[in-house]
Amino acid sequence: MRSRKLLQICAMAAIAAGAGAQNITGTILIKKKLTKPSVTPSVSVYQRGTAVKLGKDAEEDPIAYERSRVVVYLEGAVPAADESAGHTPQIQQVDRRFMPDLVVVPVGSTVSFPNMDPIFHNIYSLSKAKTFDLGAYDKGETRKVTFPKAGIVEVYCHLHPNMAATVVVTPNHWYARPDRAGQYQIHNVPPGQYTLVAWHKSAGFFRKTIVVESGHDSVADFFIPLEVGGKQEAKDNLDLGHAGGSR
Repeated sequence: MRSRKLLQICAMAAIAAGAGAQNITGTILIKKKLTKPSVTPSVSVYQRGTAVKLGKDAEEDPIAYERSRVVVYLEGAVPAADESAGHTPQIQQVDRRFMPDLVVVPVGSTVSFPNMDPIFHNIYSLSKAKTFDLGAYDKGETRKVTFPKAGIVEVYCHLHPNMAATVVVTPNHWYARPDRAGQYQIHNVPPGQYTLVAWHKSAGFFRKTIVVESGHDSVADFFIPLEVGGKQEAKDNLDLGHAGGSR
């Protein structure tokens, strides 16, 4: 009886907290191209065996592409994500590229790396948040990696230097990616004060303090300019828990 009553109290507390939860909305403002063009060598330089044509970018709007490089999330003392759903995101190896090349998951998640090409790939990362080497594997095979620590994980292929992807491991499940117009929304955030982070793959980290109050949504916009020190800032803040200034 006592344990049942305790469960009822916990359930009521959760409902009460959920009733006060609000959304965080905002706009990611980018007016310049931030990502430097990558130069891919001819396939003959490193291709062995079956020839596989290199895939092309689907996004033609350069500013929309830059917005797609952004992740917005809450950091700090926020409850971790519930992984009970068992969903496993994928980063496929298709046409000598990673598809998608940017995935966002909460800490503790597992990501699958299936090989869809008729050639071998060898996926690895030397990032502080997660180091791994999956070895060489052929078409139809897959490897999985679990990410127990929040951070930015850069992923590459030993056999194909042009291949690069990023796994952003957030501290919790309160995160969002902006749409093509730069609009984002983080749902059902409990009332409180938080540090809101916007991360761009080339420009690095931008932080703001935000207060979520019951009864109305909170708004936070980010202007992400092209700065000389942007890439250095990204390197200095690979750990998502690193303290940084607001922008």
